[in-house]
Parts: sequence; C-alpha cells; structure tokens
Amino acid sequence: QVQLVESGGGSVQAGGSLRLSCAASGFTFSNYFLYWVRQAPGKGLEWVSGITSGGSYTAYADSVKGRFTISRDNAKNTLFLQMNSLKPEDTAMYYCAADLRWRAMSGQLSEYKYWGQGTQVTVSS
Repeated sequence: QVQLVESGGGSVQAGGSLRLSCAASGFTFSNYFLYWVRQAPGKGLEWVSGITSGGSYTAYADSVKGRFTISRDNAKNTLFLQMNSLKPEDTAMYYCAADLRWRAMSGQLSEYKYWGQGTQVTVSS
C-alpha cells in the first residue's frame, strides 16, 4: 500500500536548523510532484514548498523562501526539506504530499493524491 513517512522533526531554538525526510513506498515516486505543507495549531494548512518529478524546478512560499530547501532522491524514494534560520512561526506539523498535478497553493491534505501522517516541528524563541 502507499506510504509516506515523515521524520526529522523535533524541538529547536530560533535560528537553528532541522532536516525533514519523507520516505515513500507503494507508488511510482519519480512520476509525482512532491510537496511539503504545514499546519500550525489553530490555523489552516499552509503550502510550504514543491518540487517537480525530476527535481529540476522548486518553489517556495514567501514565508520560507531563502531559509528552506526542498530536494528529492528518486533512487531512494525520499523527499527532503532542509530548514535553516528557523523562527517560532515555523512551529507546525509538517506533512509531505504527492500528486500528479502541480500545486502551489494552500488547501486541504485531501486535495493531494497521497500524504503522510506528519512530523512536528517546534521552534522556541
């Protein structure tokens, strides 16, 4: 069955870094656009970043541009998010998602074809 399993979350002080990973199985990973989205407590889902199937094009929300880097390893069916210069407002549950369509806007997790269970990131000031 399809699985997307996020890891790498944790608690960090402002200015610190974390690297999230998302291990995928059960579908043809290299055919899919991949995304990171996040949901802060009491807020809606926020689109964070996306990457094309071959990894040649990436996009970021203005709130993370210049601080986060998305990448993928199609040989290992893994998606990454390197997060630097973390801010308290980055505190959220982070989800990876996959879809055959390019998406660059916030919505609902159910709008993606596949998504994981999330990994919590907490940034303290």
